[in-house]
Amino acid sequence: MRPRRTSANSRPLTGIRVLVGRARHQAGVLSSELRKLGADVLEIPFIEIRKPRSFRPLDAALKNLQTYDWLILTSVNGVEAMWARLKRLGLDISDQGGHEFTRAARTSNGTAVEGRLRIAAIGPATKKAIEQHEVKVDVMPKEYVAESVVHSMKTKVKGKRVLLVRAKVARDVIPRELRKAGAHVDVVEAYETVIPERSRRRLQAALKNPKTRPDIVTFTSSSTVKNFVALFGEKHKSKSLDGIQLASIGPVTSATLRELGLRADIAARDFTIPGLVAAVRDAITSRSDV
Repeated sequence: MRPRRTSANSRPLTGIRVLVGRARHQAGVLSSELRKLGADVLEIPFIEIRKPRSFRPLDAALKNLQTYDWLILTSVNGVEAMWARLKRLGLDISDQGGHEFTRAARTSNGTAVEGRLRIAAIGPATKKAIEQHEVKVDVMPKEYVAESVVHSMKTKVKGKRVLLVRAKVARDVIPRELRKAGAHVDVVEAYETVIPERSRRRLQAALKNPKTRPDIVTFTSSSTVKNFVALFGEKHKSKSLDGIQLASIGPVTSATLRELGLRADIAARDFTIPGLVAAVRDAITSRSDV
């Protein structure tokens, strides 16, 4: 790593270049927090969010929300996509109060369909996105991974109907384990993630050029890891990353790094964007203290 230009406690990442690979519309928060700590941030998206080929399965599920006991959302992207479809369909989900979340879905002609729906969010960012629509979140696990969602819900779903709204390609931990617990689970895709081909040359050039070569690369999901490897090429992996630290947002992302022959040099203890920023800060601070 290049030597830092200052040892000021308020800007411990001064002189450190960090590559942020989040989707373009989501990179802002992570980049902003890193810059506040003095980092030189380079943004090259490893992932692109797109609409699914068809919204029919999602639309059908949303039109029949009254038949579900639970709704599970596992990302901010899923929340945004789902509410966009609700608006498009003329449906409204509003918090009617009470101990459990009471849902009233109104069709475009004003017909109200009453029912009880409880909502689970995988983590604080997803929870916040849901609450911005004035909807109560009933369950959020202590650790923000699929296994913890299952642990929080498996005693609550026997004989219940569960709707899981997620990306096209995702881990099957939640539906598999909740089905084992006796739930009837429907899985619908709200979006898909793809490799942004326009990032390929930018990434390869950044890794080769000493003026742009990062000291740290951040990964916020398994998809960002897989796409990163695909973008710069498997055969160049080891040599391209000499002297670069890889920072992971959580255990699933770290496991994906290791599965692909990479290191998880920095791992967040709190599996959130603030937790990732804190892990990067602590790693640099501890290095300077040695």
